[in-house]
Amino acid sequence: MSFSKPTSLGVIACPGGEQFADEITSHLKTIYRTRFEKKVSYISRLYNMDREEVGKQSNFASDVISHRVSAVGDSLSYRSPSFKIPCKVTKFANGEIKTEILRSIRGADIYIVQDMANNTPIRYAGSDEKVVCSVNDHLMSLFVTIDAAMQSGARRVSLVLPTYPYSRQHKSKGREGLTASTLGRMFENMGVERIITLDIHSKEISHCFHKLSLENLHASYQILRQLSGKINMMEEDLVVVSPDTGAIERNKFYANSLKKPLALLYKERDYSKLTRSAADSNITSARLLGDVDGKTVFMADDMLGTGGTLIKAMKLIRELGAKKIICSVSLPMFSGSAVEHFDEAYKEGYFDYIVGTNAVTLPEEILSKEWFFSASVSNLFARSISRVHHNRSVSPLLDNSKMIQRMLKKK
Repeated sequence: MSFSKPTSLGVIACPGGEQFADEITSHLKTIYRTRFEKKVSYISRLYNMDREEVGKQSNFASDVISHRVSAVGDSLSYRSPSFKIPCKVTKFANGEIKTEILRSIRGADIYIVQDMANNTPIRYAGSDEKVVCSVNDHLMSLFVTIDAAMQSGARRVSLVLPTYPYSRQHKSKGREGLTASTLGRMFENMGVERIITLDIHSKEISHCFHKLSLENLHASYQILRQLSGKINMMEEDLVVVSPDTGAIERNKFYANSLKKPLALLYKERDYSKLTRSAADSNITSARLLGDVDGKTVFMADDMLGTGGTLIKAMKLIRELGAKKIICSVSLPMFSGSAVEHFDEAYKEGYFDYIVGTNAVTLPEEILSKEWFFSASVSNLFARSISRVHHNRSVSPLLDNSKMIQRMLKKK
């Protein structure tokens, strides 16, 4: 296998994951071009050879081991793989979905990208009409694409799911299903070897797998890098507040990385109440364990749905004297009428910024809000895919603390 030209690596995009897949592919091309240039430069210095000659010899070596009869591109310059595998996903009148892969992937290492939380209109093949898909629509597209890849002879199939579907159904309080773990076993039974996701709602989900590996990436570095352009994290009189007990580990990481105090917002909930909008929060009471008076508050959570819980938390913290309130969410879904409620909360002065990521495809209506900023995690996923493809450790990408420390020192 050529380290600089991974011809067996392929990315397939489901209809909902097209935009994120394109961004990942763009970063993959940059990663491998940079590696090629670094390797050429290193060999050139080590063996006292001309850079052009080293590049030519590298391409010669790739051509010799390639199954192709003719070379692709000239002999001197770097030849960037396309990575993305063309496919056609069709939705029939009765709702059935079919995926057809338009290029041979026999023996390839395939990564299927799907944005399960994408609520923007998408277009299926053969249709001029754009439709908004539910989680279940995206899930069915994913199933038929996995099957198509397996039937086409892929050597290995991995899933790139920034939002793990049904992740909030990870524990039961009565006669309920554990759908998060059930879906994992379904993927496993279909032949999927690995899932790469972002800030999964509960680590318990991975305990149900037998052989499938789960790579749970974290967006902390990307979020803090985006936020550092707005405020000085080190000089601010800042306190990290965990919005509930479930987010305590995530916020403890931020507090330790920033070397700031940690507070906790303890909330009692009525789980018999179903929340459909930010006005329907199931919180019955809340207490703050810590001090926020006159301070800048930073809160981090894994996902933002209807937003009712977060808005109530921000309102309470503002009433307790917080000077500035900043929230970060790895998966900003903005379900239902969440955008309207956050607009109202911003006008009321309940918060200053929300920092999300591009792991969820959002409409321009949200991206253009003065209170919302988006941090890109595409490069993080691209580097993870590259490492997994070359059987290298992903651990350096899972612990962001060192990168955060280096970034803060530069500031």
